[in-house]
Amino acid sequence: MKTTKLLFLFIIAGMYIFQIHAESIPTTLLYHKILNETGSFPELVADAGITADYTPDGLKITGKEGTIRLDRYYSLGERMIRYHVKFSDDAVALFKSNTGDFQVSVDIARKRVSVATNPESWKKMDFLDATHEYLVEIYRSYQKHMIRIVDVYTAESDILSLTMDGPGGWGVGIENSSFDTGRQHDYYCFGLQSGTSLLVRQISVLAGACDLFLLIYGDSITEPDGYFPTRDFPSAWTQLIMKNVPGRAMSSGRGGCTIHHVLERIKNELPYVKAKYVMVTIGTNGGNTEENLSELVEYILSQGSVPILNNIPCNESGTQIGANQMIEKIRRKYNINGCKFDVATSINQDGLEVDKSTMYHEDYTGTWGQIYHHPNVKGSQAMYIRTLIDVPEVYDATLPD
Repeated sequence: MKTTKLLFLFIIAGMYIFQIHAESIPTTLLYHKILNETGSFPELVADAGITADYTPDGLKITGKEGTIRLDRYYSLGERMIRYHVKFSDDAVALFKSNTGDFQVSVDIARKRVSVATNPESWKKMDFLDATHEYLVEIYRSYQKHMIRIVDVYTAESDILSLTMDGPGGWGVGIENSSFDTGRQHDYYCFGLQSGTSLLVRQISVLAGACDLFLLIYGDSITEPDGYFPTRDFPSAWTQLIMKNVPGRAMSSGRGGCTIHHVLERIKNELPYVKAKYVMVTIGTNGGNTEENLSELVEYILSQGSVPILNNIPCNESGTQIGANQMIEKIRRKYNINGCKFDVATSINQDGLEVDKSTMYHEDYTGTWGQIYHHPNVKGSQAMYIRTLIDVPEVYDATLPD
């Protein structure tokens, strides 16, 4: 009884923090809902044809035609989603990203938890029992992923862990025998793969930390998790910066994204975790306009943070030249700082022609050709050194705002 009361108090306290204080004080709690028939949950979007009903005990899923999506876009490199669930004795439950790049299955009858990697990653968990309830927790910490199953009745638990190992290039440019775990991109989804039912009582999403000194946003250049070999990952430019700033730092990178995506996800992350400085490197995939960049800078300012808007690095197509002219215009408009990553990754330190030795070689013969726009260890070191020159304030906690 005492444990039940403590759990109840924790839930109530969490709801209070989320609903009342999420936008006024830093919190790791990005989302929390207790699901039942009396609530309204427009952010939980079901695929067409799926059978799911809100009951007094939670959201009961019986249909297997698709999944339910939490319509909140997250890309924080350190985050966790927690589901409080109950399985039917024949259930195979599915917890995944909406892109399908990361997929966890919990097979209650076989007492087996697996992740859809090649080869498949799995673990037998003998304590799984359909008469009990469970917390299913899915963690991401950059290249590391962890699935933790906790028995709510007995507190018994077990963990399945795996680590992303990037190729360091593509085609003839591959430097490493890689292992692709996926990166839990974009939206969390859940559903019933087979069996009678899955009951979801609660959903919570938490960041790895809050009250940050620095939060870093961008596209795949800011997500070296996916292409850096694990042996070299501590030397990625984002990791070098985060390791050397005087306070807690985190990155939120997403391969293939544009400024539109950054604008969407920053509104689901920054108001909750809070950060003194917000560094953005965006534009390699297009989409930067004066209007969009101004909206981004003004939003960061509205959250009480100091924006840092970086030049994008050089690439094989030279598209960084026009993009960086626009970025520099916005920096002048708002009198803000930024790093000249184009200078750091160019042959003559003029931001014009990419120094291929600073980039991984990605050979997409027949489609995109020869790509040089993801910084390697050498390029990351050059970019990190550029931050020491252009934004020294992020390394000195004693400097005035």
